[in-house]
Amino acid sequence: MKITFYKYISILILFSTILACKNQTQDKIANHRLWYKKPAQRWEETLPLGNGRIGIMPDGQPFNETLVLNDITLWSGGIQDADNPEAAQYLPEIQRLLFQGKNDEAQDLVYKTFVCKGAGSGHGNGSKVPYGSFETLGNLRLKYLSKSESVPINYQRELRLDDATAKTEFFIDNIKYTREYFTSFTDDVAIIRLSASQKGKISLEIAMDRPRQFQTRTDNGTLMMEGQLNNGTDGNGMGYLAMLKPILVGGELSASDTSLIIKDADETIIYISMGTNFQRANHENHIRELLDKAIGKDFKSLKSNHIAEYQSFFKRTEITLTENPLKAELPTDQRLIEFAEDENDNGLVNLYFQYGRYLLISSAHAQILPPNLQGLWANTINTPWNGDYHLNINVQMNHWPAEITNLPELHKPLIEFTKKLVIPGQNTARVFYNANGWVAHMMTNIWGFTAPGEHPSWGATNTGGAWLAAHLWEHYDYNRDIEYLREIYPVIKGASEFFLDMLVTDPNTGWLVTAPTTSPENEFYMPGKSKAVNICMGSTMDNQLIRELFRNTITAASILNIDKELAFRLSETIEKLPPNQVGSDGRLMEWLEEYEEPEPQHRHVSHLYGLHPGNEITPELTPNLAEAAKQTLIRRGDGGTGWSRAWKINFWARLHDGNHAFQLLKNLLEPVYDNDYNYTNKGGTYPNMFCAHPPFQIDGNFGGTAGIAEMFIQSHAGFVNFIPALPDQFSEGSFEGLRVRGNGIASATWKDKKLTVAEIFANNKSSFIIKIPDYGPNPECFINRKRHELIMNNQMISVVLDKGDKLELIFP
Repeated sequence: MKITFYKYISILILFSTILACKNQTQDKIANHRLWYKKPAQRWEETLPLGNGRIGIMPDGQPFNETLVLNDITLWSGGIQDADNPEAAQYLPEIQRLLFQGKNDEAQDLVYKTFVCKGAGSGHGNGSKVPYGSFETLGNLRLKYLSKSESVPINYQRELRLDDATAKTEFFIDNIKYTREYFTSFTDDVAIIRLSASQKGKISLEIAMDRPRQFQTRTDNGTLMMEGQLNNGTDGNGMGYLAMLKPILVGGELSASDTSLIIKDADETIIYISMGTNFQRANHENHIRELLDKAIGKDFKSLKSNHIAEYQSFFKRTEITLTENPLKAELPTDQRLIEFAEDENDNGLVNLYFQYGRYLLISSAHAQILPPNLQGLWANTINTPWNGDYHLNINVQMNHWPAEITNLPELHKPLIEFTKKLVIPGQNTARVFYNANGWVAHMMTNIWGFTAPGEHPSWGATNTGGAWLAAHLWEHYDYNRDIEYLREIYPVIKGASEFFLDMLVTDPNTGWLVTAPTTSPENEFYMPGKSKAVNICMGSTMDNQLIRELFRNTITAASILNIDKELAFRLSETIEKLPPNQVGSDGRLMEWLEEYEEPEPQHRHVSHLYGLHPGNEITPELTPNLAEAAKQTLIRRGDGGTGWSRAWKINFWARLHDGNHAFQLLKNLLEPVYDNDYNYTNKGGTYPNMFCAHPPFQIDGNFGGTAGIAEMFIQSHAGFVNFIPALPDQFSEGSFEGLRVRGNGIASATWKDKKLTVAEIFANNKSSFIIKIPDYGPNPECFINRKRHELIMNNQMISVVLDKGDKLELIFP
């Protein structure tokens, strides 16, 4: 057959295109896949699967496999009255001591009088007291009954971020064994498929257990585990139930009293339905119904429906960076080790970014509860720090990726959770402070705990509610939905009303201050004193949060055209709050005075809230404060716990220092194997890419993902800033689908760290101010592919886009 030159060229182009598409697909898979050549030896090596309500974590052991089971609602404890009716009478004396500079005496009095009633959180043993603890549901044990004594070869297990499935594969005696796992986003059950390359090779015993408070039984081919947790008072706490039923192709199924036995099956699909009676009276019927419905569907449709629902979230955002393909050939645990020595692995950065999005989808999709300190995964009944909701950064950090990485629906569990704190928070405000409005302190649980904690060094922080209110506003700021604003306005108004009543005048300065309070978990020396204290008044973080809260309430009232008198009072009060102050050493001051710190590299950097996630400190609008924030970060150092390193990525990105942000990202990805409590410089990443405080705390995963996004796009300062903090490693690349305030979807492409294309798609009618880089000629501007005249003002352009409009900026 004769092939002309032009046909040859056409075939060559077609072949090249197919090869390029194949390579691009392989690159995406590499960026969306955690994989390992050996089974997990510890929980921090297992792979997390979840659908926002239930979760499983398989360890992939060939012969005795354990899967940890979770339900995000499974809590011990119960509703309690922790508000101390004696506290308010001591408030004036505490404040008087603070005004006189007697913080040590004030602290002693706070410890004695201004704490919650009862045991509080139980110092991390909440499962024994009414506060409660998030607990593991239990363990699924799969004991494989192999007749071979051969050692498995070609072992591999993986977690696919692009479809939220996991798989384990290996060979024994030339037989390939495959295990597939997922927690269905559509059918709300966990599913495991066991298969082999030869028939009759699936034999195993199935059992379930947990450390305490459980019973197991079998009935008609179904295995059940049930029990009731302790509520800390009469013992009658939350009930739970897990039901498991295997469906066999070939083989035989039998049962003992507490286990199921499968022999010589060709294939087995295990369906697991589990739940609690949290907000559901007839949970047993519901759990059984979910199980029966799932069994009534074929595996292929169950899996395809699950993937389609998951991908409707996951596929919204993509980043592309210049990558080293050889790194993707490494198992994930080895890849982390090599990254610590050789940072030439942008693919690992991409993987970590998408892993954070995966974890947020997997722990919030059901929109029942927000992800807690461990998301929805726990392997113990005494979960570290009770697996609760810390309100002095941690639960907030869990939601930093929600808006910017295009997962706004996943903010809603936190929003609803915050609304439910209002009523108990009103009582706490009245009992402790004789104040109107509502307050939450440093920690809370699913039972509505809002009182100060039992240990004032961390429990006295009283701006937890203000920080939660910031998230309610953030969701509005990104979406600009007036009806939503009307819905959440009473919540942010109530938070503001609390501080209007609670603030007191410091006679030394005339400023209105919070008293007592802390700068979260940090301490300082009073002049001439050798013992450090935590209790203070008017900490910088408090002032920043309250200013932000008041301004958001004022703006909301203006948009809704209500509460003009309240808005006026808030405006007046803002002027009386202590301003941000720069110390003699050039750092932003953490307290009202320049105190010496016992731990200059403390993990919390709370006084930089105004830099991130707040917006009152920016290089463009407040350069002096930005420089003071920089000096603060230099003194704090680049170590700390996992979540602390993640926060610092965001700080340096907001300061437009991409290289320093990347250094913190590298530090965050430092391999960690220790799960003992450590509050200093042992943070990093476990082999399964969970964040290590240590122990595991999921907030660092979410903070790291948000920090990577902040390198690519920012919109907090009143304008959209494309690629504001690119490190040298990201000199060429692109992103699609990140969000900016005003309900815009942003995309960009760059080369040599200079924009070539920038785009915004408007989901609402909205105006956008965009910062134009000053490194070359002005770009060409198009709206819906029609040329649009640019009007520049101090390197800024302003455009109004209707819903569905697309703005394109093409840089020469």
